[in-house]
Amino acid sequence: MSSLKTIKAFILTAALGVSLVLFLGMYLATTRVYDRAVNESAAALADTVAQGTFNAMYQIMRRGWTREQLEEFIGAIQSSAEDATYKVTIYRGALVSERFGTIQQPPIDPLVERTLFRGKPQSEEVPGGVRSARPLVARVECLRCHSNAKSGDVLGVITVHQELAPLVAKAKADLLLPLLLIAPLPFVVALGVALFLNRRINDSLAMLQGNIDTVNKVSDLTHIELQQVDLGFNELNTLFAKVEELAAKLRGVAVDKELLEFEIRLLEKFVITSEVVRDWREYVGYLMVDINKVIDAYTLFSIFKVDDELFDLDIFWIRPPSAATRAMMEESVRRILANSSQFSDVSTVTINHNIAQADGPEIVLDHAGIELQTKTLLVDTPKIGGIVGIGVHAALKRDEMRMLVIESILSTLLNVVGSVKAIYKYTKDLEFYATRDPLTNLYNQRLFWEMLGYEVSRAERHSYQFAVLVIDLDNFKAINDSYGHAFGDRFLQAFATSIHGALRTGDILARYGGDEFVVVLPESGAEQAYAVSERILANSADLSLQSPDLATVQATVSIGIAIYPEHAKDPKDLFLFADNMMYKAKTGGKNRIGFPTADDVVEVFRSIGEKSLIIANAITDKRVVPYFQPILDVSSNEVIAVEVLSRIHLEGAQVMGAHEFIEIAEKTGLIHKLDYVVMEKSFEQVQKTGYHGKIFVNLSPRALVLNEFIPEVKRLTTSYHIPPEQVVFEITERDTVKNITLLEQFVNDLKLEGFGLAIDDFGSGFSSFHYLKRFPIDYVKIEGDFIVNMINDPRDRAFVHSIADLAQQLGIQALAEFVENEEVLEHIRQAGIPYAQGYHIGHPSRDLPAVLARRAD
Repeated sequence: MSSLKTIKAFILTAALGVSLVLFLGMYLATTRVYDRAVNESAAALADTVAQGTFNAMYQIMRRGWTREQLEEFIGAIQSSAEDATYKVTIYRGALVSERFGTIQQPPIDPLVERTLFRGKPQSEEVPGGVRSARPLVARVECLRCHSNAKSGDVLGVITVHQELAPLVAKAKADLLLPLLLIAPLPFVVALGVALFLNRRINDSLAMLQGNIDTVNKVSDLTHIELQQVDLGFNELNTLFAKVEELAAKLRGVAVDKELLEFEIRLLEKFVITSEVVRDWREYVGYLMVDINKVIDAYTLFSIFKVDDELFDLDIFWIRPPSAATRAMMEESVRRILANSSQFSDVSTVTINHNIAQADGPEIVLDHAGIELQTKTLLVDTPKIGGIVGIGVHAALKRDEMRMLVIESILSTLLNVVGSVKAIYKYTKDLEFYATRDPLTNLYNQRLFWEMLGYEVSRAERHSYQFAVLVIDLDNFKAINDSYGHAFGDRFLQAFATSIHGALRTGDILARYGGDEFVVVLPESGAEQAYAVSERILANSADLSLQSPDLATVQATVSIGIAIYPEHAKDPKDLFLFADNMMYKAKTGGKNRIGFPTADDVVEVFRSIGEKSLIIANAITDKRVVPYFQPILDVSSNEVIAVEVLSRIHLEGAQVMGAHEFIEIAEKTGLIHKLDYVVMEKSFEQVQKTGYHGKIFVNLSPRALVLNEFIPEVKRLTTSYHIPPEQVVFEITERDTVKNITLLEQFVNDLKLEGFGLAIDDFGSGFSSFHYLKRFPIDYVKIEGDFIVNMINDPRDRAFVHSIADLAQQLGIQALAEFVENEEVLEHIRQAGIPYAQGYHIGHPSRDLPAVLARRAD
């Protein structure tokens, strides 16, 4: 950017340049005028000489001169012009040469030739001068001598060559001196203008600089005064007026540098981490400590809406307050809330006090200080986490600009604290639902397997026994069918309570699924296990509920027992043994305990071995049959997808369900072969029927470690002409959580091939949301227990709605499982879940066309 000195030098240089340009322009313009005038004068002179010579020639010819006399006259004319600035030449035309013969004369050039031909005067500019030509036209008196011509014929041409160089040189010499005398005048004028502008600009800039030098903080902007002096230029007056106007605007929006640094340092503290979420109150306490490194803030308080007309107020003190100060602060905050239309009764506000630093001097404030220095921000509707207001007590009330910053910080805190509490609450809910059965609040199947595995490890290390009980309600289906699922849920809840009453402290009770429960009895042998089982039978016998039609409903139970390590050392084998003992109790008449004998041990493992053989033979003979369960588009009420389920057909039209052989197939390493058979048979039916909808296929964790899986799936889809994007593989998170790195690579390989991906039983494990973040999921199938109980349990309903909203925001399709009736389906619609699956939509069937033709009632 140029400096002012450079601009001044430029102005002076420009003035000198303008003067030189003016001088040269004047000189050139005047010279051109003189040249034109000289040319015109020379042309006129030549024309006059030619005309005079022409007239003299006619007079001579009229006198009847002889040829010799004429030639002497022409020679005299040429001789007389030798000292003049012009030269006269007479040319004889063709008619004269024909009559009197040729003479020695200069060659006929184009000018003479044009004059002879046209018979009119001609002229042209030649180097150093002007040349004019006049035709000698025959008149009547000329015909006496020129008998071969007629009147009007051209007899000859007279040319006059006028030299201009001497005339032009003299004219320029006469012009140069006057121009030299007037040339400095433009320079003097330009220099005067430049000095005048320079002085005015210097004065204006000095005034502006002086005003700017006085500004050291925002308040100094009030001292800028630039409109009181007339600067002599409208443009400068307008410019300075705009500068003063800008200063006035800046006074209204600018913030001092130290205030900005204060706000930045404070906002840097608002970082939410996993540690923050663990205890949000502790986080706000740490935040209070950080805030006090910047400003003196005694308290920070937040108000949350926990229910209709119920509010929680948390007050965070930097140090312990005195009893009087505490009471005054509560009174002040209640008064602030009472002035808001949202708090109709401030007595419903529960106040909790939190101390950030237990040590340090006690806080003692007076009533006036609390009232004047408390700043609050209240909102009309609850924000994130249910927060409706936030406030701070800090020594800034008299500083208007700092209070503006505090208001900005409060707005940020409103969202930060609300978000922290919301995440805290959501994490707690997630942890609860990841480990608990939502209907009974007992541990769920996932946690049962973790606890069972842990107990096996602990018993092995310390060499002690423990027992596993599998408990099943007898004829519970009849209760559901007779009195409805709502009553059935109530009965299950009461039954879970009765079982819990029969257990010892430290015993582990879980709902395995449906009407089946499991118990782990640590450090218990057969005798203790049997005693606990008897207490469970007794409590169940005492259980009775009144149905909606006022009938008394009771149920019996069948219990199976397995002891570690006598009956099995592997967790799954131990469970299978207890499960077989439970079925033994049922086949023995129900309402009894299946206690294993030595023969039972042999029989159970023989049964497991037989099932393994049945599975292997079924895979070899391809007697694994796909069943298709419809998936409904809730908005269109049409079946748009099917899930493929596995069944094994036995002799005599018996069918073995997946729950009877999946675990054994996984344990024996046959599960991947079973998956291949099911996929091949299901793809074959899809090709035959021309079905083009989505095909959901359950994927065993065993597939993760098989390099051949993806090539085999590609081979099958290619063989049956099924596009990869038509196939969606379902992965159950609780089965694969230990293989997270391997799963990530496997999933990415599947997606690269074009296959879809669904997470089954979403919400059943700790890592569900982590999976959504890490993997390219297309569908989430919401855990069926949440769907079944969402009508009666507001927590399940809230959880389902949260998953639906989250899936929508992430661009993932949500699918509700276990839709058993129209009422549940209607709740699914209201939650915005696009797809539904369950017995109300359709039961699994081998007949794919029949499945596709089904519609929800």
